[in-house]
Amino acid sequence: MNSMRIDKWLWVARFFKTRSLATDDINKGRVQVNGLVAKPSRDVKAQDTVLIRQGDMTRTVLVLGLSPMRGSAPVAQALYQETPESLSLRAKVSEQRHLAHEPALSIEHGRPTKRDRRELQRAGQGWGDRWSASVDD
Repeated sequence: MNSMRIDKWLWVARFFKTRSLATDDINKGRVQVNGLVAKPSRDVKAQDTVLIRQGDMTRTVLVLGLSPMRGSAPVAQALYQETPESLSLRAKVSEQRHLAHEPALSIEHGRPTKRDRRELQRAGQGWGDRWSASVDD
């Protein structure tokens, strides 16, 4: 086997769970082969460079081999080698994601609990005589 379709190779190499998911990402322009945007029918061969964007992660891999069928993860990992630049970029993005501010922490006051509502009512800040939630000015 000298060459193989890129959508099938991405599925065999376990970058995508199904071949149709691989085809969808290829059609969206998220896969490049040797610097050119690929189509699902594009053939790849050993020593080709494949760039794959999945979410906020970009991988650049060198094709080392082809397989006619999908195998286990260790077999799939033997089909490619990730470039050192790609590994360092992934580590950097992972670290930035880990150190990023958690959006949920910016919420200071959410919906009051039952205890909070009772305390508000005791303090005179309840609904009072109002018949709706709108603020009357």
